[in-house]
Amino acid sequence: MKTITVRYFASIREAIGAAQEVVETDATTLGGLRDELIARGGAHAASLAHGKAVRIALDQTLTDEWADLPTTAEVAFFPPVTGG
Repeated sequence: MKTITVRYFASIREAIGAAQEVVETDATTLGGLRDELIARGGAHAASLAHGKAVRIALDQTLTDEWADLPTTAEVAFFPPVTGG
């Protein structure tokens, strides 16, 4: 079992209603963790759904869903940022 700090930013944080939480998971990849969060239903499912554009950072480094999930880590989910 892994203990992961999950942080949510911007519209994802607003939808879920929390800036962060500590999650116990057996996921081996970031995508597996995302799937577990989606399986909770409700705001997690709506905000993190696979059809939605969501960026993921592992220990403050942008990465993709196929990255291995270490035993302890900080994972952040946030919408893409646009600017001009």
